[in-house]
Amino acid sequence: MAENSPAMGSNDREQGPRRAQVLDKLIGDAPSFVQVRDQLSRLSESEATVLIAGETGTGKELTARALHYLSSRAGFPFVAVNCAALPDTLLEDELFGHERGAFTDAHAHRQGLLAQADNGTIFLDEVECLTPRAQGALLRVLHDRTFRVLGSSIERSVNVRFVAATNVDLADLVRRGVFRADLFYRLRVLWLELPPLRNRRDDIPLLSRHFLTKHARRGRPGPALTAAASRALLDFTWPGNVRELENAIIRALHLADDGVIEPGHLGLPAGSPGVTGSTAFGDGRLSLKESKRRLVDAFEREYLARLIVESGGNVTKAALFAQKDRRELGKLLKKHGLSAKTSRAS
Repeated sequence: MAENSPAMGSNDREQGPRRAQVLDKLIGDAPSFVQVRDQLSRLSESEATVLIAGETGTGKELTARALHYLSSRAGFPFVAVNCAALPDTLLEDELFGHERGAFTDAHAHRQGLLAQADNGTIFLDEVECLTPRAQGALLRVLHDRTFRVLGSSIERSVNVRFVAATNVDLADLVRRGVFRADLFYRLRVLWLELPPLRNRRDDIPLLSRHFLTKHARRGRPGPALTAAASRALLDFTWPGNVRELENAIIRALHLADDGVIEPGHLGLPAGSPGVTGSTAFGDGRLSLKESKRRLVDAFEREYLARLIVESGGNVTKAALFAQKDRRELGKLLKKHGLSAKTSRAS
């Protein structure tokens, strides 16, 4: 064991079952996904920082948890931090904590997330959303694993492993001057790239069966997918990846009658392969130009609607995902009658 590695926790007897529970959720036999599972075992033996990249819904937090429970830190806390929800005004307080009297409302000592994760793993989700100030604060902790509690003059050390996740190209953000290069290289010591569901289509039936079993009502046999529904699942592109597939199965379980799931129960967009209903662009009686215009408009609206939902209604974050100027994205949203409220209505 490395000198800086934590000793095993008092509850190491629970690690075997816990590891199995986490790894059992990493479902898939596609070569690209099997490769990720194989890499997990190797990376879990290291203390180095890991950057997990992958589209929304590909299972980045699940992968981070697997890294933790496969490691010698498994008996200690796994603390997840949503970087998109860390405003500058609360950044130091959330990460470092505060002493009593550090500021007006500091009536008692408060332990920060770093201290809570001591000897364990801290998971920085959506790390691309960190503000410049937050990037600077994180860089220092990554450098020497020390921090200062608000209201204290004492430097404190923390023994944590950092795992970060992003669904954008951080290297591109570095090139554009949006993300600090020094922080990027400290985060990307080791890395994993999670494949999108469209690149592991052979896993869709396996995942579908898993979600049907997982979400079936207790004491009742779950509905079965018809051949047409199974084909619709295989033919759809799944921009929201495994999470979107799970949501489609949950929706179908609530809507299905007579113990069978038809394509219409899945809630896939009209015009998707295998889904009945009119297409987004009409029929062959339209001109090629008009059909193309309608198709592009339908794609834009569908993409933007999903984008604003995935970004939690945060237009700045949505613009970052889309790699567009915030003002330009705002114009597109207005064109299609969409706004930040779309995410709250979905």
